[in-house]
Amino acid sequence: MPEKLTGPFYHLFLDDDRLAKDAFEYTQNPLYADRKWHTVKTYEEFVDYVANMYAEDKLPLIISFDHDLGDNTLSGYDCAKWLINFCIDTDSPLPICMVHSMNPVGKANIISLLKSFKCEYCEGEGYHKMSCVKSKNPTLY
Repeated sequence: MPEKLTGPFYHLFLDDDRLAKDAFEYTQNPLYADRKWHTVKTYEEFVDYVANMYAEDKLPLIISFDHDLGDNTLSGYDCAKWLINFCIDTDSPLPICMVHSMNPVGKANIISLLKSFKCEYCEGEGYHKMSCVKSKNPTLY
């Protein structure tokens, strides 16, 4: 398991090949250059890391998803599905989500899934409870 970061929040980067600084090069999104990111490479690492950090009262503030995580493995889309179910089961806010995948279909599928997560407060798309725009924690794509 990757080294844990200190503090109540962390930024999680899901990608089997790249680091956050690599995503900055093709997205030009300064969030990838300006923050400390913790990288996980597989579905299993993603699930274990989020669940273990949650047990220590630490939640991801931002998660950036890649879609393709290697041959014959679960994808970033599967991680996003797990995350939504985890947030429902633990009554936790959905973190700010970004998708840096270079796979346009996979990227669109992850974004669509995250947007389909309906908010109890505003009935809008793409939000859950405290991550709703009305709660001042918008979700990015």
